[in-house]
Amino acid sequence: MAIYFHLVQVADAVQGVFLLQVVGHLFGTAIEFFGIWALFSRFNSIGTWTLSEVALFYGMVNISFACAHALGRGFDAFGKIIKNGDFDRLLLRPRTTALQLLGTEFTLKRIGRFSQGLAILGWSLVTLHIPLTLPILWLLGSSLIGSIALFMGIVIAQATLTFWTIESLEIMNILTHGGVETAQYPFSIYSQWFQRFFTFVIPLSCVSYFPLLAVLNRASAFSVPVWVCYLSPLAGIVFLIMALQFWKIGERYYCSTGS
Repeated sequence: MAIYFHLVQVADAVQGVFLLQVVGHLFGTAIEFFGIWALFSRFNSIGTWTLSEVALFYGMVNISFACAHALGRGFDAFGKIIKNGDFDRLLLRPRTTALQLLGTEFTLKRIGRFSQGLAILGWSLVTLHIPLTLPILWLLGSSLIGSIALFMGIVIAQATLTFWTIESLEIMNILTHGGVETAQYPFSIYSQWFQRFFTFVIPLSCVSYFPLLAVLNRASAFSVPVWVCYLSPLAGIVFLIMALQFWKIGERYYCSTGS
């Protein structure tokens, strides 16, 4: 009986910590959007973009990043796995190492960022009176899947570099967390070279900007063909496939710790 009550107390403590982490992520991202709201309350608009339109970009990228971060935690902590020699055990199992790392840790605490992003997205759609027709659902769904694939690809590429560097390269966070900060605003406000980099090198605009232009019915205003908006999220999936191929190359160069 004493053991039962002890287990109950431990479970309650774990649940309490989990809820605090979820609330922490929720309020952390809420403060980010508060900063955007303060910007618009001072200047009313950024170029031709209103707060409700920017909220659409903000909500989508935060939902996507929350999902990718929850799924890719094993790759995010890959530096520790390499240094501890735990990767040798993954190589002995009858499953691909990438699949095993995907199942290493599923961080449900990211539900805080996910919930906040979903709330902002819903508010934007209602405020802008965007009907959830089949084309709109396709654009939103493909943008979500493409963005998750892109962020997963970036995390996998970061983990792959660890085969050579041992330590995880924090500079890659420029493309993950920095990419989230970038995609919270329309890419048209950035310089041309910046837009090209995040279109042809890291296709962030393909998964988060072009499809949402079509949702807002503003593709023609920025000389973007509508068919590009419908197909561009596929670039995120292509990027993920390329990252997985890069991962296989990194595996071939892995040297065991010998421990």
